[in-house]
Amino acid sequence: MRLPMRFVAILAIAILVTACAEEQQQAAYTSVSNAQLKELLAKGIPLVDIRRPEEWRQTGVIEGSHTITLFGPGGQIHQDFFDKLARIAPRDKPVALICRTGNRTRVASDYLTKKLGYTRLYNVKHGITDWIRNRNPVVKYQP
Repeated sequence: MRLPMRFVAILAIAILVTACAEEQQQAAYTSVSNAQLKELLAKGIPLVDIRRPEEWRQTGVIEGSHTITLFGPGGQIHQDFFDKLARIAPRDKPVALICRTGNRTRVASDYLTKKLGYTRLYNVKHGITDWIRNRNPVVKYQP
């Protein structure tokens, strides 16, 4: 039995939408807004800024954040990141991640939860650019 092309196309779209929805539901981390980040920081949950030093110098950093570069300029992973992160926040402790726009931390959050077993991870939506755009304070980066 041959199915009409219109039906096949609709079925394919439905499968893609379902797969995307399931992927969203399976995220083992939580994306948070600036307001939610402030609440986490008030509770003492560590914030790790995964950007590069030149980015920290350019914009400043959120006071009290831990600066640990995850990706180099070419996208390569800094292997010492994982050991440094584990010293700040073991896998079963909460930790928030921030980058420039939230893209790198989304990838990192997915990896840390699915591959390394982090269970209480927070990804800051829209990163430091949104934090600054909303006139939240930053401090000068001090290496």
